[in-house]
Formats: sequence, C-alpha cells, structure tokens
Amino acid sequence: MKKKVLFVASLFLATATFAQDGLTSKKGEAFLPEAGDWALGFDGTPFLNYAGNWFSGYTGQNSVNATWVGNTPSATIVGKYFKDESTAYRAKVRIGFGSTTTNNIHDTSTTTLTGEIEDEMSTSSFNLTLGGGIEKRKGNTRIQGFYGGEILISFGSSSSEFTYADAGSGTFAGANVHTATWTDNFATGTTTTSNGERNLEITNGSTFQLALRGFIGVEWFLAPKVSVAAEYGWGLAMSSTGEGERDTEEYTVSTGATDLSTVQRKHTTGSSSAFGIDTDNNGGVITIMFHF
Repeated sequence: MKKKVLFVASLFLATATFAQDGLTSKKGEAFLPEAGDWALGFDGTPFLNYAGNWFSGYTGQNSVNATWVGNTPSATIVGKYFKDESTAYRAKVRIGFGSTTTNNIHDTSTTTLTGEIEDEMSTSSFNLTLGGGIEKRKGNTRIQGFYGGEILISFGSSSSEFTYADAGSGTFAGANVHTATWTDNFATGTTTTSNGERNLEITNGSTFQLALRGFIGVEWFLAPKVSVAAEYGWGLAMSSTGEGERDTEEYTVSTGATDLSTVQRKHTTGSSSAFGIDTDNNGGVITIMFHF
C-alpha cells in the first residue's frame, strides 16, 4: 500500500507543471475526453508496485509481469468509445493460453532397471473473457466520477497428459517380475513402485461463466487524456462446469493368466454449477487509461 501511495504522490507533483485552470494544459491541450474519443487501458497494479519499489528503494523481484489470479487477470485490456463527454461504451477482453511441462527424474537402481529415468506431465489451458457495457460520467474537474453496468462472458478449459519411462511388464509366475516405478505426484516429485492405477490423461470439464455487474469509481486525469481510475463493482455471476474425464492404465494379472497385462480405464468426473451475488474488486483495481 505504501508503494502505491508514494507513486501516486509523485504523479501529483508531476502534474504541478501543468496550468491550474483544471481542464487544459499550458499548451491548450484538453485533459478530459471528448465526444468521439477512444480510450485504451490496462490494470496498473503491477506497474504501480514496480514504480513504488523504485521510489522506496526496494530491490526485490516485483517486476511488471502479467499474471492470472483466479478469474481476475492482471494486465486486462479495457477499451472505451466516448459517445459524448458524459457517456462511454466500454469493452473488455482476455485471451489466455498456457502450457507447462513438468519433468521428474528418479532413480530406478532398486528395480530391474538401472540408472535414472524421466517422467513427464504436460498441462495446457485456455481462457477467454469478453465483456461490454455502458459508462456514465459525472464531474467538471480533472477528478471524474463514473458508474454504469456491463456483462461479461467467460470460457475456460484445461487438460494434462502424462508420459512414464517405466512401462511395467513381466511374467507373474517367473523369477523376474518387474514392478513399475513412476511419478505419483509431479508437484512434489514423489514416486511409487507398484503396478497400481496411474493417470494417462486428465481433461477437466469446460467452464462457462456469465456475469452481470454494476460498477462505480473515480478517475483522475493527471495529464492531458491520461488518467488513473479506481473501480469497485457489485453484481451476480453464474457458472457451469461440464463433466471431465480421467484416462488411466494399470498393469495387472487377469483372472487365469500368468502375465501382466495393461488394463486401461476411463473415469468420469461430475459436473457442477454455481450462482452468487456479491461485491467484487474488494482489493481495489487501479486502471491506467490513455485517450486519443
């Protein structure tokens, strides 16, 4: 919080170089948006943290990164079109793709294999959010109040695939029965030595979300057509998650057989739905806007 206060204070001092009539600069440039103007903005919190670190002398690793936190992404793109000086149409968009590969190298010297082998988990995700609404503005100075409503539609999906180096095979009645060694938890890197059931692929159910929200906020024009805005919202959200699927394999001995064989199965996860009415942005969202 102190970092943000320091940065905002520096912006206030910087604006002292402009004319103090409130609405135009010394060059005659208008501070406030006009009819026909477009605006482009993004979540300014990562930049405020970074600048606050610079002013306070903090040398940590708070860089300007675009990170996703739940359904509230940083660096969200916000666009506006001003119908007139007090009315704007606004739009939001988020298109996110993600892919992560996790490798786990483990020792198999205690089994019939020797040396180190490597298992792999590949995870991919997709997120899409589209939103639109209308904004009304109030105020005759460089500090403007605004309010309005918008609708947002979101879609998300994710899946993981697993590859194991140790297949696990052998003769049950023979002297060299081979029990597979494989990663049972990629997050911790732990392994198990067994012929039990293990995941091959996990496809999570796709999630669809619809949100209707009202919003209210304050926007400060610190330079001609450049502003910093803080916004809070209230509304309802409905979400639906479809059924997922988990593909597994297990090395076992079928009834009456003497050799290990692969048994593959499909497991279905249940669907879910949710509904809620509440405030949002309780941590505060600061948006930097450029008008042109």
